[in-house]
Amino acid sequence: MSINTNTNNASSPSPLKRAGERLAILGAGESGVGAAYLAQQQGYDVFVSDFGVIAPHYKDQLLQWNISFEESQHTESEILSAVEVIKSPGIPDKAPIIKKIKEKGIPVISEIEFAGRYTNARIVGITGSNGKTTTSSLTYFTLKNAGLNVGLAGNIGRSFAYQVATESFDTYVLELSSFMLDDMYKFKVDIAVLLNITPDHLDRYDYKMENYAASKFRITQNQTANDVFIYCADDPETIKVMEARSFAAKLYPFSIEKQITTGADLENDNIVINTPQEHFTMSINELALQGKHNIYNSMASGIVAKVLELRNDTLRDSLATFKNIEHRLEFVAKISGISFINDSKATNVNSTWYALESMTSDVVLILGGVDKGNDYSMLRDLVKQKVKAIVCLGKDNQRIHAAFEDLVDVIVNTSSAADAAQAAYHLAAKGDTVLLSPACASFDLFKNYEDRGNQFKAAVKEL
Repeated sequence: MSINTNTNNASSPSPLKRAGERLAILGAGESGVGAAYLAQQQGYDVFVSDFGVIAPHYKDQLLQWNISFEESQHTESEILSAVEVIKSPGIPDKAPIIKKIKEKGIPVISEIEFAGRYTNARIVGITGSNGKTTTSSLTYFTLKNAGLNVGLAGNIGRSFAYQVATESFDTYVLELSSFMLDDMYKFKVDIAVLLNITPDHLDRYDYKMENYAASKFRITQNQTANDVFIYCADDPETIKVMEARSFAAKLYPFSIEKQITTGADLENDNIVINTPQEHFTMSINELALQGKHNIYNSMASGIVAKVLELRNDTLRDSLATFKNIEHRLEFVAKISGISFINDSKATNVNSTWYALESMTSDVVLILGGVDKGNDYSMLRDLVKQKVKAIVCLGKDNQRIHAAFEDLVDVIVNTSSAADAAQAAYHLAAKGDTVLLSPACASFDLFKNYEDRGNQFKAAVKEL
């Protein structure tokens, strides 16, 4: 256990709007440390508490900024004296300290909610069970390509709060997880994008899809007639909720299954986007991101661009030249004619379905990790069509064996990225693809999905 209580500010925060008021921040990761910096700048008495060990670079930042913090504990007297608490998205409401904070009537908010108070920038918010990181990155790339003064934050990159404290962007693209949305109340998204709703994190939502769906729809709260809501008209869970609600914002659906008058659809292998002022068309064969799921992602991003009245040539160039993010269907290498793809960010079954759906060769699939109550049945048809062998990468692989042993002749167990890469290499033949798309969280063997992906890439390069 350690605690740092150096509160001598090297420079006085400006403006001193909250002098003397305690703001407690739970979790000293990217969002928590960024929120601490912004809160100090706004004149709060800031205290950061992390029940785990704080990563060295975040600890160094807190020390450099003279912000009080503790790690490996929660000191209740320090936290419960706060006028407000900013909570890391990863801390569940059932955590004992959160229960005590709420019993005392202290408001608990997200870093996004807090940072939103201190910026007048236009907000493009993107959520969904799958594709939100890709779509957020593509949207940011497109807006930046068009010359907009734009920042990228939320579940990606530097925290929103830190950027609000240190930058002066006119527009932000925010990737918003359901955990972030749960602690957002007055924050308003000007252009909201909901890509899809499929089972994920149900342990946080009493194993009820309706609770999880309601969380996703919080992205539309506080929207007015001047705002925009972009959504997938092909997603049954999204449509189910929409049929029971009314929306103030302008609605722009996108679909590859039906014709859309205002929004985006697919016509003769062309994406067609229509907004009241704008028309855009582009062949799906020209898209940088291939696969059915990426047509949806490109449509959603394209509607944002046309709502903002970006030039067609800028949008076309962006959709054609964008390079996908690390750990999301990332090409690693081709060895002996075998392609290796890192899709470590696929931490749920639906993400793995999308990855398999985009494969055009026989696949050796690396699956496994911390199973969040996965239903693997939706993968069975694609596994039957495309997968020649499965390599399990996790401590407990019984459910994967049970789900696929009647479809795949070879299922092997491994317990490290190096072993998994080696096993997959020996099972694959020239022209095949080795796909790391685990459908599970990574915490049994790795620090996070990035660590899993990096270890896999390093192992492939050693082959």
